[in-house]
Order: sequence, then C-alpha cells, then structure tokens
Amino acid sequence: MTPFTTRPEIAGTFGMVTSTHWLASTHGFAILERGGNAFDAAVAMGLVLQVVEPHLNGPAGEVPVIFQRPGEEVQVLCGQGVAPAGATIAAFRALGLDLVPGSGLLATVTPGAWDGWLLLLADYGSMELAEVLAPAIELARDGHPMLPRVAETIAGLADFFRSHWPTSAALWLPGGEPPAAGRLFTNPDLAATYQRLADIARRAPDRRSGIEAARQAWRTGFVAEAITSYCASARVVDVTGWQHGALLCSEDLAGWQASYERPCQLAYGDWTVYKTGPWGQGPVLLQALAILRGYDLDRYDPQGVEFVHLVIETIKLAYADREAYYGDPAQSSIPLALLLSEEYAASRRPLISDRASLDQRPGRLAGYEHQAEAVIRRAAPTGFTSSGATAGEPTMAHLSEKRGDTVHLDVIDRWGNLLSATPSGGWLQSSPVLPGLGFALNSRAQMFWLEEGLPTSLAPGRRPRTTLTPSLARHRDGSALVFGTPGGDQQDQWNLLLFLRLAHFGMGLQQAIDAPQFHSLHMQSSFYPRAAQPGEMLIEPAFPTATIEGLRARGHRVTVAEPWSVGRMTAARRDADGLLHAAATPRLMQAYAIGR
Repeated sequence: MTPFTTRPEIAGTFGMVTSTHWLASTHGFAILERGGNAFDAAVAMGLVLQVVEPHLNGPAGEVPVIFQRPGEEVQVLCGQGVAPAGATIAAFRALGLDLVPGSGLLATVTPGAWDGWLLLLADYGSMELAEVLAPAIELARDGHPMLPRVAETIAGLADFFRSHWPTSAALWLPGGEPPAAGRLFTNPDLAATYQRLADIARRAPDRRSGIEAARQAWRTGFVAEAITSYCASARVVDVTGWQHGALLCSEDLAGWQASYERPCQLAYGDWTVYKTGPWGQGPVLLQALAILRGYDLDRYDPQGVEFVHLVIETIKLAYADREAYYGDPAQSSIPLALLLSEEYAASRRPLISDRASLDQRPGRLAGYEHQAEAVIRRAAPTGFTSSGATAGEPTMAHLSEKRGDTVHLDVIDRWGNLLSATPSGGWLQSSPVLPGLGFALNSRAQMFWLEEGLPTSLAPGRRPRTTLTPSLARHRDGSALVFGTPGGDQQDQWNLLLFLRLAHFGMGLQQAIDAPQFHSLHMQSSFYPRAAQPGEMLIEPAFPTATIEGLRARGHRVTVAEPWSVGRMTAARRDADGLLHAAATPRLMQAYAIGR
C-alpha cells in the first residue's frame, strides 16, 4: 500500500525545481522549458525569492550553493560576504557593546548574494542576465500577492518603521498602512534597480562580459555609490534601542567577490554526503552522521522514543563542536579532519546515555581548550528581552513574526546538473531600506563574538560562521540527492531527519518531508542575543503520545508545537536510470515542487 502523503511526489525525466515559494518554482521551471539549464533556473529563482519573500532574503544578503555537473566534482559557491575593514572588536567595545546587534547598520557585512548568483550564472549558466532577471523585474514592478507572513511581519514593525526607519516605512507601508495579505504589492525601486543592472549587461558585447559589467556596477558602480552614500551619514536605531551608524565603506564593496571551493564530505553507508565548509554549519550534519554510524538505525522505530532521543543527543554533541571549532578556515585553524574522523566520533558516542544531557559538551581537543571553555561559559542564560526590530533567524509559525529567516531551492535538469542553494539575509526587518534601491543591507555580523582568540571572533575580512547549509548526497548506485531548508540553527537538524528517513526507513521524498518533525533548542543560538536553552526541544504533535511522554521521562524539556508547524524542507533526486523526483513541504502552504 502506498504511504499517504499530503502531495504527490513529482516524477519525470525533463527537469525538477522545488523551492519555498510557488512563484520561484514556476519561474524556475519556465526557464528550463525555454532551454535554460539548472544554473539559469536557480539564478532566476533566487532573484524571484528576493522579491516575494523579502522578510527571508534580499539582494544584499548571502547565498551558499552546492552543485555538481555530470562527470565533474562537487563544488561549493561561497556567496558569503566578510566583515568590513573597520569591523574590529575594539570598535564595538568603544560603543559599549558586548554583542554585535541583531539588526541595523553595525551588523552589516559585505553583501554577497548578488555577486554569488551572477558568478554562478557567468560560469555555468547559458542565458543572458536580462533573461533570468525578467521574472523578478516583472514581479517587483507589476506586483505579486503579499504572503500572509510578510504582511504580519510588516504589521508588527509598522510603528517601529514610522518612528525610526522612515525609508522602510516609505516602501513597506504604502499609504501609511501595512499591506494586506493576498493583495498585490509592488517594489518600484527594486524593479528599477534590477532593470538598470539588466540594461548594463545588455549593452555589453557578449553574455559573459555583460554579467561581469553588472557585477562591477554592484561593487563600484551605481549600487555601491547608493549604499556607501547612505552608510556614510545614516545613524539608525537597532535592536539595542540605540542609534548606530555603519562600518561598511566603498573599499569593502569593491574588494570582495564570490568564489568557489571544495566541499566537506563524509561516507555514510552507501551514500557520500557533501556540505559547505565550516564557515557555514554544514559539517555539523556530517559530524552527526559520523556518530550515528555506530548505531544500527535500521532497527529503530522512526517515531519511537529511542530514535528521537538518540538523534537529539547526537545533535547536542555535534552542535557543541560547531560552537567551539567552526569558523572561517581562511583566517583560523579549524580541526575539521579530526572532527569528522571515525576515531573522534567513537570517542563521542559513550557520552550518549538514556538521559537527556543539560550540558554543553564540546570535545576537548589539544591546543583548542580555550575554545571549548568559551562555549561552556557563554551558554549561561542572558535574561535579554527586546522590543523593536529583531533579526534572528528561527523560523516557523510558533516563533516571532519579527524574526528574519531564509529560503531554499533545489534544481535538477535533463542533462544531470544538480544544485542546492540556501539564500538568506538582507531581510526587510534587518536594516532600513536603502534609498532608491528598494532593498536592505544584511545583519550577518551578529554571528561574530566580541571576544578575542576564537574562530568566530569579529575580525576584518572574516566570514561569519553562518547557519546556511544546502546539501548534496550521492549514492553508490549513481543516484543523487539535493535538499535543504530554512530554519537557522534547525536547518541541519531537519536535513539530518530527511536524510535518515531516506537512508534507513525506505521513505520517498514527500513521505520523508511530511513525516512529523522535531529539533533541539539546547545549543547556543547563532542569533542575537545568542542564548542557549539547555535540554529544550520542540516536537510536532503527530508523534505518538508515548514518544512525547517518554522523552519527558528521560529528562528532555519538551514543547509540543502546533500541528504542521516545524520545518520547511524541499528536495530533488535523480535516480541512476535518469528518473527525476522532487518534493516540497506543505508547512506554511507556500513551497512547491514542479517537474515533468
């Protein structure tokens, strides 16, 4: 008997697209229909998502992409900007700050999304920039239906925008009032910005030089001029309640470009799983899998207390190491080979008992002891409360509408190109709208610590250790999988669940996505005010009551979420024989998979 799913799992041979918004998916598939490849479709989708989910991502945010072309190695595109040259710990301490604010101008790093998308298009796409920009321009100029969550986010910030961020009020409060959910909403300035960039590309003698001209217009041309003109004099209220200016300057914009690098990887049974480097949280999934290799998961009930407990306790260990040891490997020594080794995983497994741990337990690595000690020290409750604009990244309906989050997309085309991307940042609630451009800067610097000597210490030119974590996996039989989700610190928890359900329990993509979700809140949050919640976990009520009560009996501090309120997974798969599949979560009722 076929398992019940909320939607059919899409299958075909031509191409698959899936994303967190139906408009991105439809426009991405239209690109495939017109002869574009997976990279063309992904760029078009990423640009559309900047328009239709502005509370979750924007042009001045960031994007990591993991991808593979047939017969070639897996690659990672890093569209993650770096801290400005003036962003030093001393500069923030001089302002009386102990944490980087979660919103406003001080928290901005160099924007990365635009340059990342265009580098991917130039090197691997086949279409002109104007072609892949056209859907986003149309939606920004002519309007798109306002998502209820966007409308709720704006309504919750309306008074703050009116009082403190007038440029945001001018865009997001048309006629002085919040927009209504479901009604058409336009962003004329963003449409004009996109159109001007498309026109610059169109005037170039060929496709690649046109894309390069548009990249240059962002870094040193009219976009950079508008950004630096505003940042030079603006002082705005942020989450601290105080006015602060920006550290970002023209040299920061001109000096940074997106780049490629090799992925991290781990063999797990018949699969090899690929993730970004430790400047994202991607290796945390690999660490969790390394620990779980020591258990016979095939014998577990995927909705039983033993399975949930084991996964939660494994997550706690992996995330403790994330906090202690991850960071930008271009600036810090990251002991990743050790962290992913079987020897290290074997040393961690005995820490898992039949009781829930309430402690932060990073591994004690020789030469890195101070980093482990910092994790334990920082995990104490902060007692922080906030009013006004916040920009943390936890997602879903049970959490604050004022918090920013992320989007996700996956694409596989008929030629076998496959790609997974998790764009984020530049949220409408992260920073004021830039005059004349129609978008906001990011607040990604909030992931740095104002403490010396750590891989996550604030430093000029350093990438923040983000939570953005697209995924790619290949099976020994030649099949391949791309998958991911928004969700901040929860991303690789939900990614882990999806993968385990596919690898051990024989589920299809849609069945694995529809299955009830859970996640831990135990770890140090990556977002301002950086609090940890020892032993806390969230679980959907579709789990058996015996499982939920059994978890409580083991010492977990369990909160039962609203039904269908946890996780925003999408995924696509290519079988060894060329059959393609795709699926998207029904949660929030906006993600869609399309294919044939």
